[in-house]
Amino acid sequence: MKADPSAQRRLLDLQAIDIALTQLAHKRKSLPEHAELDKLARELSALEDERIRAQVAVDDLDRDIERLERDVEQVRSRKDKDQARLDAGTGPSRELEALQHEIGTLNRRQSELEDAELELMEQRETAQATLDEVTGRLEASRATRDEAERRRVEALAGIAKDEEFRQAGRRPLAADLPPDLVTLYDKIRESSGGIGAAMLRQGRCEGCRIELSGGDRARVKAAPADDVVRCEECRRILVRTPESGL
Repeated sequence: MKADPSAQRRLLDLQAIDIALTQLAHKRKSLPEHAELDKLARELSALEDERIRAQVAVDDLDRDIERLERDVEQVRSRKDKDQARLDAGTGPSRELEALQHEIGTLNRRQSELEDAELELMEQRETAQATLDEVTGRLEASRATRDEAERRRVEALAGIAKDEEFRQAGRRPLAADLPPDLVTLYDKIRESSGGIGAAMLRQGRCEGCRIELSGGDRARVKAAPADDVVRCEECRRILVRTPESGL
């Protein structure tokens, strides 16, 4: 393939832009916020499960306390009725004695229920404290996640802006070069780790960093200036400049 030497040298400018674009793509994939957000997502999931368990514990205690309150109210209501009948003093003495006995039993039952309710209320206070603590950690993690997401969006926007700038410079440069030269360059670049053209510097290919043998150096030196020569080792386009050392 033939190409004007100046066009070949401009391939190095195109290559520099493509390297910058590759670096930006790598930067996008390896942003530390990606890993941070993945970790926070796992942390938030675990905290949400913990919060649900804590909430269930509080809800269960609330139901038990409500049930005991109903039981206490029923005992109290029955005791009040018995006391009213006893205070009225009507009825056989045996019946009045039975009422007194039942009132005593109801007093003991009420006391037992109220003690049980008090114990549950203490347990509920502890359970609520646990729920509040987990909720606090959950809210803190959400705030951390939101901040990390903000940083990621900002970083991605900056990368996109840089990419747009590089692409804006690449398009006219590529359009100004011979199409067959750009096609060859792109084909090599896709199969050679993103490097399609490399400078020959002091007899060494800057693509594979291997020094040309005596025979290869003589071959390249003898090639006309408009010949598109390639490295025998890595097959990349070798761009000759005054620094080539030929």
